[in-house]
Amino acid sequence: MYTVIDLFSGAGGLSLGFQQTKKYDIKVAFESNPIMQETYRKNHPGVEVCGDVCGADYPSIVKKYGAIDVVIGGPPCQGFSNANRQKNHAISQNNSLVKQYIRAIQELKPKAFVMENVSMLRSDVHRFYLCTTDQTLVNSGIIEIDSSRLELLEEEFYFDDALKIIQDPLQIEKYIWPDFDYLELNVIFKATQNPKKLLDVLNKHEKRLKKIISDHRSLDTNDHILHADSVAFSAIQDYFDNKISSDQLQKLIAPAIMYQRMLSKATEIYTNDIVVDRYDDTKGLSAIIRSFAVFDYLKAKLGTGEGMDGYTITADVLSAVNFGVPQKRMRFVVMGIRKDLATEIKLPEGKYKGGPYRTVEDAIGDLADVTPVYNVADDVTGIQLARKDNLNELAMALRDSTVLHNHIITKTTDVAMERFKALEQGQNFHALSEDLKTNTYTDISRTQNTIYLRLKYDEPSGTVVNVRKSMWVHPTKDRALSIREAARLQTFPDSFIFCGTKDKQYQQVGNAVPPIMAKAIAKKLASQLKKVLQETTI
Repeated sequence: MYTVIDLFSGAGGLSLGFQQTKKYDIKVAFESNPIMQETYRKNHPGVEVCGDVCGADYPSIVKKYGAIDVVIGGPPCQGFSNANRQKNHAISQNNSLVKQYIRAIQELKPKAFVMENVSMLRSDVHRFYLCTTDQTLVNSGIIEIDSSRLELLEEEFYFDDALKIIQDPLQIEKYIWPDFDYLELNVIFKATQNPKKLLDVLNKHEKRLKKIISDHRSLDTNDHILHADSVAFSAIQDYFDNKISSDQLQKLIAPAIMYQRMLSKATEIYTNDIVVDRYDDTKGLSAIIRSFAVFDYLKAKLGTGEGMDGYTITADVLSAVNFGVPQKRMRFVVMGIRKDLATEIKLPEGKYKGGPYRTVEDAIGDLADVTPVYNVADDVTGIQLARKDNLNELAMALRDSTVLHNHIITKTTDVAMERFKALEQGQNFHALSEDLKTNTYTDISRTQNTIYLRLKYDEPSGTVVNVRKSMWVHPTKDRALSIREAARLQTFPDSFIFCGTKDKQYQQVGNAVPPIMAKAIAKKLASQLKKVLQETTI
């Protein structure tokens, strides 16, 4: 058996697929989220579960468990240019996590590695900006570099001292708000497009807003940013006092929000030691920065060395539906094998490629007559499952327990129930009559097609995310899709139990790698490792 470390393991879908082959022994899993750790431990007994991968001591792991053969995992990556203040500095965190994955490979020198992520990872959407620590690598010419423009401030909000301020960390620190203050005002700013939504949000946040209003009322009208802060929070108070309308509120808040977003991006530039080639203030304010694709960076770091220091790498976007998952989920998978072992490596091709594909009914049809519960507290002992004959192949594989856990749903409001009853299979929020669309979303026209989606029994589902937030509807029942049904669509067997609150359980399911897909990847890698290791011993 091959020894394995799973980085960014989540609930353990990737680990489960590898374990199901019976060819891998997972020694250690790293996951920073405590609830996901709990789920992982419950379903992977015997695996040492650690927290923050940034503090991983790989020499100690090798000393304890011996050489690690395979590293697996899916480091999150949103790309620097996709970040925004709402994510609380997700830029530096997510970029560093990809680099932490690479560090693990470089220090452990495993025989092989598997990395999975969203299918956009190899696109221009996900890029790293050049930081000082990577200048030598970039200057070597190994990575293809582009010049990227990071917009800091739109032209209509530009003011004379903006360029000077964002180049001075002390000035940035002087003006930038605490995250709490920004998030409070930003939620109001976003809601101003929908009067009903705005009223609800203001009522909900009134006490918190009033606590910070006085902190942002400056008498310095000559200081552009401080004056904008004062205008914004005074406007909030005026709105509470019925002195201005929602239309006026949006215009009065906007400058302060835009300046805070500018300051936040400038902070990230300094926090990440990003190399700015120049600032452009001809139309608004932008930073001109060299950037490169994340996948190109990974190839340069892991694919250019020789022998035990380099890897033969292959990568492609794999569709889960081709591997027997009843779900159209696209994942970018990178597989590498050490160059001293092989000069070629291949990803698997699914046996369902081209169809016929497994369907939603294949996955959850046998649960339609099982009444779900509404609360996690009601799920302690689970639901006893009666014997069911004539199951399809997928249902037989997933129905591996006589007790059903996580068959939990959200209680349906009267409004939601009206919508559920109005939707046919395959229809979503946009198919509802206008009177059923009101008072829910800020901008109805921009509501995603996955919202209030009633699944179709005779097709694979779309990508399973947090189906509670998306309000996915059961194909034939007027109710939400349960956590267990979402897990079935991800091909988790019923014996795999999710921990945490209802929302945390839904989120874990949505974040996971489908185990059946992971198993196919693991089998393909094992067969290639077996071949090359046999050849090296001859």
